[in-house]
Amino acid sequence: MRIIKRKLFEELKNHLENKEISLIVGPRQVGKTTLMQSLKKYLELLEKKTVFLNLDYEEDKKFFTTQENLIKKIELELGKNSGVVFIDEIQRKENAGLFLKGLYDLNLPYKFVVSGSGSLELKENIHESLTGRKRLFELNPIAFDEFVNFKTDYQYDGKLFDFFVLEKEKTLNFLNEYLNFGGYPRIILENELAEKNKLISEIFRSYIEKDIAYLLKVERIDAFSMLIKILASQTGKIINYSKIARQVSISTATLKNYLWYAEKTFVIKTISPYFTNSLKEITKSPSVYFYDLGLRNFALGLFGNINNPDDLGFIFQNFIGNILQEKIKWSGKNLHFWRTLDKAEVDFVINAGKKTLPIEIKYSFFVKPEIEKSLRSFIQKYNPEEAWVINLNLDKEIKVDNTIVKFLPFYFLFKDSSSELIL
Repeated sequence: MRIIKRKLFEELKNHLENKEISLIVGPRQVGKTTLMQSLKKYLELLEKKTVFLNLDYEEDKKFFTTQENLIKKIELELGKNSGVVFIDEIQRKENAGLFLKGLYDLNLPYKFVVSGSGSLELKENIHESLTGRKRLFELNPIAFDEFVNFKTDYQYDGKLFDFFVLEKEKTLNFLNEYLNFGGYPRIILENELAEKNKLISEIFRSYIEKDIAYLLKVERIDAFSMLIKILASQTGKIINYSKIARQVSISTATLKNYLWYAEKTFVIKTISPYFTNSLKEITKSPSVYFYDLGLRNFALGLFGNINNPDDLGFIFQNFIGNILQEKIKWSGKNLHFWRTLDKAEVDFVINAGKKTLPIEIKYSFFVKPEIEKSLRSFIQKYNPEEAWVINLNLDKEIKVDNTIVKFLPFYFLFKDSSSELIL
């Protein structure tokens, strides 16, 4: 079976020499187990000792009744000197944070690499338990560059940006496939449309039944499922709490609780508004985007069947938002949107202290630069050094007042230096 290479592999590999626990979290079925198994194979090629334990298996689960029992099992497999211990699905363990903390504090001669789904964060305050004892690695659905590298058999690995520039038609075909089906590995690996549909249905059902119903004890599963569908229809739009609560027939307080669940289990992400004038700009209600585009499309009944330009525009906006968040993740910068009470809006604003970068997203082919009134309003109000219009084809710069407006093809974001140019 073909394996989709993950960029996170190198980060994890480099962290193996650190004593801290390597804790991998992320949505269900994005490849955490496969990634850990790849890391295990890499270590075995170096003749390092490893043991792999999965709390989904009853045969392995029995070793987690106490720390003493687990240590005996590890010593049996690895000896008492060194080795790497892989623990999969740690969210199945009650008091997982305290259990891992106890193991770490025993100063054992082993490196621990541990995975857990999003429900791990909701079950308990695991981060507080492991403060100073772990480094968090977030594995998300397959990113677009990982997807294209896989689809092109890695022949352009390391020079993918050049491929995007030269092979524009192929790049757009890959983009539309990705916008329709998203980044779940099993979906990408499956060629038949009917099977893709079955798989995404299974992924959604597994999320609802395991993370939400079983682990989180949400009582109104029907309401939670309906909420996800409503949010999918409002990608990039401002959340109206009271309106959605009425639609789902739950209280506003319960709605906010469910939104928190959905975010902590890596299904949605919320983006807060950027503002300096609370009398004229939106200041409180966030907008919502999905971690995986395919899951979002499935919730709308449009999985693999998005052709309408308006629908593609919203999903393209979600796509770019995910990329931007990944680019600025460790930079101290924040991603926002901008709306005024008189309806002027900018899709994204990256904020770094006193500097701002407004970014408009257009699923469009441009013949010449065209700037809409809303972006001009932001430029006039905030006078940023730069503004971006991310689109399908145009690479050009113009000046509006004192601001350089860059029209950038979406694949510019995969250029090595693009993160350095964001403020």
